[in-house]
Amino acid sequence: MNNAYTKSLNNLIEEFATLPGIGNKTAERLAFYVLKSDVDSAMRLAKAISDVKTKVIECKNCHNLSENELCDICLDPKRDSSVICVVEQPKDVISLEKTGLCSWVYHVLGGHIAPLDGIEPEDLTLEHLIERVQSGNVKEIVMATNPTVEGDGTALYITSLLRSKDVKLTRLARGLPAGSSIEYASGSILADAILGRNEME
Repeated sequence: MNNAYTKSLNNLIEEFATLPGIGNKTAERLAFYVLKSDVDSAMRLAKAISDVKTKVIECKNCHNLSENELCDICLDPKRDSSVICVVEQPKDVISLEKTGLCSWVYHVLGGHIAPLDGIEPEDLTLEHLIERVQSGNVKEIVMATNPTVEGDGTALYITSLLRSKDVKLTRLARGLPAGSSIEYASGSILADAILGRNEME
C-alpha cells in the first residue's frame, strides 16, 4: 500500500493487480485512468463488470456463456443441431465462430480431464453430452479439444464413451500445432482444421 495514495485508490490498484498479467505498475496506470475518467465512463465500466457477474450464466443446453436459459447459438434455427462441436471452454467457441465456417452447435466441457490437477471426467459436462447424443438427433460429434496431452486424452475418453452410439466421431485436423490452444490459433489455421477434420479411429 502506498501511503501517498488515498485508501480508495490503493484498494483499486490492489484489485487491478489481482488480474492475470497485470503487474503493480500497470495496475497503477489503470487505476489512475479510471480516476481521471469522467463519472459516466467510470460508471459504465463498473456496470459492465457488475453485469458480467450478475447476468452471465451457462446455457442450459450447451454450457456456453449466455444471458438467457439458452444461448443465441442454440436458439439459431439456421444451425445444424445434428452436428455438435465439443470444446473445452467458452473462449474456444468464440475463436471457432470467428472463422465464419461453423454452422454446427456446441458443447462446452468446462475443461479437460487432468487427474494430476484433480480434474476427473465427472467434473466435466460429459454426462449431459451423452444425453444429447442419446436424444437420437445427433449425427456427428466434432472433437475440438485443444491439441495438448490433456485435450487429446479427453477426446479419446469421449470417443470411448460414444463408440457404441450411432454417431460419426471426427477431430479437428492437425493444422493446429501440438501443445497449442484453440483460443490463440489464427483464423486461417482454424479454418484448415475445421475443413480438414478427420474421423476418429
